[in-house]
Amino acid sequence: MTSSSSTATARTSSEARAVARTQTLIKGTNGIGTVRKTTLPGGLRIVTETLPSVRSATFGIWAHVGSRDETPALNGATHYLEHLLFKGTTRRSALDISSAIDAVGGEMNAFTAKEYTCYYARVLDTDLPLAIDVVCDMLTGSLILEEDVNVERGAILEEIAMTEDDPGDCVHDLFAHTMLGDTPLGRPVLGTVDTVNALTADRIRRFYKKHYDPTHLVVAAAGNIDHNKVVRQVRAAFEKAGALKHLDAVPIAPRDGRRTLRTSGQVELLARKTEQAHVVLGMPGLARTDERRWALGVLNTALGGGMSSRLFQEVREKRGLAYSVYSYTSGFADCGLFGVYAGCRPSQVHDVLKICRDELDHVAEHGLSDEEIGRAIGQLRGSTVLGLEDTGALMNRIGKSELCWGDQMSVDDMLARIAEVTPDAVREVAREILGQRPSLAVIGPLKDKQAARLHEAVA
Repeated sequence: MTSSSSTATARTSSEARAVARTQTLIKGTNGIGTVRKTTLPGGLRIVTETLPSVRSATFGIWAHVGSRDETPALNGATHYLEHLLFKGTTRRSALDISSAIDAVGGEMNAFTAKEYTCYYARVLDTDLPLAIDVVCDMLTGSLILEEDVNVERGAILEEIAMTEDDPGDCVHDLFAHTMLGDTPLGRPVLGTVDTVNALTADRIRRFYKKHYDPTHLVVAAAGNIDHNKVVRQVRAAFEKAGALKHLDAVPIAPRDGRRTLRTSGQVELLARKTEQAHVVLGMPGLARTDERRWALGVLNTALGGGMSSRLFQEVREKRGLAYSVYSYTSGFADCGLFGVYAGCRPSQVHDVLKICRDELDHVAEHGLSDEEIGRAIGQLRGSTVLGLEDTGALMNRIGKSELCWGDQMSVDDMLARIAEVTPDAVREVAREILGQRPSLAVIGPLKDKQAARLHEAVA
């Protein structure tokens, strides 16, 4: 009697754990902008945002894996795997995958970052079931055949070469290495020629099995969709692939931790025969979870985020020393970067660096005016809304939010947080961030005397 009762209790508990849990995270107006989340047994999370006024839908799957999860020998494996998931499954060939989406006029792609990877398809709302089936099949049924690994190796090596041929892009990888050193965050997402050549099909398969189970995935969909239908279709696709085996598994938590960046004042120069010198001058920033990130966003906008920004006015408008000059922030789970980029003639590099350093020092000491801060707040609020005007952007927002923060923030709440930033908060974060000794990354054809003077910019 006792044994039978215990068994029944255990079965009841198991069944309770196997029930999908659905929450409304953001309640929209008349169904518009409603964000809902369902967590399936097995730890798979599905978030959707409803926008009935459009005729399209974007479906994506976010994986909690990026280049920072790689060992030195595996550098580039995450990006390599991104390519390979398009090469075929147990149900579809590479041609079947691409032709299925092409046949309905859809778009399909993927991207790899340092802390996550995303695969997505944008289609007409009526073709959403097809997009769900194809993308889920890719994520759960990839074959990763040795012949595909060998073929794709050539394409990836060409992609690395293409990046190296673009110094304006490559200098940001160099700056990350300057700030973060030979660490997972400091190494390039694409890997290197040596690491890509050394990766084997077996090692990539093991990496795939470790990082692509349902607990590491977030499914996101936005557009003219029905949340319950999306959940049913995704669940059917994962169950068909046998991917929801461990019904009591729980989703992996967002990344956390604390990382110390390298000592400031570092200088790295990559000599290249380019027409311009490409420079990034910067320092440690803020982690993406830091509440001061709203004030930093306003500071970044005022300093180098537009045509009215200080750096643009001083470097380009008043002196014509560069065509492109801007500042930017990169926030990771446990650290961040703040950088200023400029591309200029090699003979002007020291003048440009001096102006940039002088502006950083001036803002650190004296802050920005109330007028500059007010203009930056307005610009940031407008760009935030304009950047969310299509279903792809909405899918990116809710998917990344669930994966990286574990919650959702409505657009109105985001706008309110930006509007609440005070001049004192901006000046305080300016003192803390810009008051640090910077580091410098440079790509260009600098002569010995010019190279020797680069340390003046970070002294």
